[in-house]
Amino acid sequence: MSARPFLRLHADDNIAVAARSQPAGVEFQVDPDRQVVTREAIGLGHKVATRPIAEGAAVRKFGQVIGFAVRAIEPGEWVHVHNVRLGELTLSYDFCSEIPPEPARIEGRTFLGYRRPDGRSATRNYIGIVSTVNCSATASKYVAQKFDRALLADYPNVDGVVALSHKGGCAFQYGGEDHEQLSRTLSGFARHPNIAAYIVIGLGCETAQTSFLVEHGDLVQLGRGTQMSQGPGPLVMNIQDVGGTAKTVERGIAMIAEMLPEVNRARREPIPVSEIMLGLECGGSDGNSGVTANPALGYCSDLLVAHGGTSVLSETPEIYGGEHLLTRRAITPQVAEALLERIRWWEEYVAKFGGTINNNPSVGNKKGGLTTIYEKSLGAIAKGGTTALRAVYKYAEKVRERGLVVMDTPGYDPASVTGIVAGGCNVVCFTTGRGSCFGCKPVPCIKIASNTPMYDRLVDDMDINAGTILDGVSVEEVGREIFEDVIAVASGKPTKSESQGIGDEEFCPWTYGPVL
Repeated sequence: MSARPFLRLHADDNIAVAARSQPAGVEFQVDPDRQVVTREAIGLGHKVATRPIAEGAAVRKFGQVIGFAVRAIEPGEWVHVHNVRLGELTLSYDFCSEIPPEPARIEGRTFLGYRRPDGRSATRNYIGIVSTVNCSATASKYVAQKFDRALLADYPNVDGVVALSHKGGCAFQYGGEDHEQLSRTLSGFARHPNIAAYIVIGLGCETAQTSFLVEHGDLVQLGRGTQMSQGPGPLVMNIQDVGGTAKTVERGIAMIAEMLPEVNRARREPIPVSEIMLGLECGGSDGNSGVTANPALGYCSDLLVAHGGTSVLSETPEIYGGEHLLTRRAITPQVAEALLERIRWWEEYVAKFGGTINNNPSVGNKKGGLTTIYEKSLGAIAKGGTTALRAVYKYAEKVRERGLVVMDTPGYDPASVTGIVAGGCNVVCFTTGRGSCFGCKPVPCIKIASNTPMYDRLVDDMDINAGTILDGVSVEEVGREIFEDVIAVASGKPTKSESQGIGDEEFCPWTYGPVL
């Protein structure tokens, strides 16, 4: 791309996207023999009409329908929520009709990770405190707070002690869907390769019983809470059984102190890049997210798949309106149908509460130029690159397939990232246009800015500037930069969020049922 004031992304589009904020009266080239003049100011990432759009006619971006004009729109007019409505789409799903060929396999690249005794590969080396219920959250945090950076200075190979505390764990059906989902999430973190050792702290009377977690979460009560040794002592503590908060904290501190020398023995070693599982997330998106950061991350995803790795596309509500592009790439009809089943579930879910999926674009998304969920989704899907869709997973379900997969998560970033980390992602890439500041212990999170003004403003939080694409740098070049950074971060390079200690408060298991 060149450094043009507006970018038309597809020959079928009747809008162009502002590469930088433009005043009224700016003339720009659309076709070799046609120019358009802006009739009003157009902000960065916002849309301008490039041809007449009749009332009720489709508005197109990426060559796809993103909404319908509520009135006639003239060339040069700002195109946004004031003159575009969502409308009904007629999509052609065409299961498995465009399955791309397998990418040429790339061999030989490695990262420096931790090889666990059972063969799993990790990018970080944490000790976890798994809280089953909000009632044990404070005790879990008190234990973690004891092990600050000063105390851990004697254990340089330990990245930290993280309290996985949350606001749920009770007031739902025992053994019901919410209970099972929370159990998947908690056990997914306890068993995550980046958690070298863990303890579980419960209250004792909650619905999310520690015994249920151990039995259904495939957790083994090994000695001292570690996954490495068989010494005496429980993995699980309940505050009511131990004798109160203070005694629980004291015992938890003693257990983790005993774990530290063992966990500190871990050393990084070369591990094939094929063992990287990359979580693909976007948040605080703007009108250029789907033009710069997301396609560049998609190119990185394709490279990782070519190396034999796995990319996990999440946020099902932000696939809505673009799901037909994925069903065509699905490896089997069953995979395509599994995705559509999730789309239908979300339609029914929001309808129960009198809402629509188009409520997803936030205030910030709209200020950044996104008009409808269709537009947001088409840009978000670009994170998944161009390879075949190989599987669809439930929230926090363990990901077993290599290649590109989808995990059903909400669009709310903390809940979404919690799900994909529970599924096994050991690196997360998070694109943002407005400037989401996010971390997700125990997994490193790489922040990718969609535009240069925001990158410069939030440089202490952003790892990579994909806004250079608007100045003429290729998507492929930025995609390779992201890929190399994924390998560097997997090898121990700290991300901006890690350098600031961000990630203790972002653990957010998704609960979608009633609170009783």
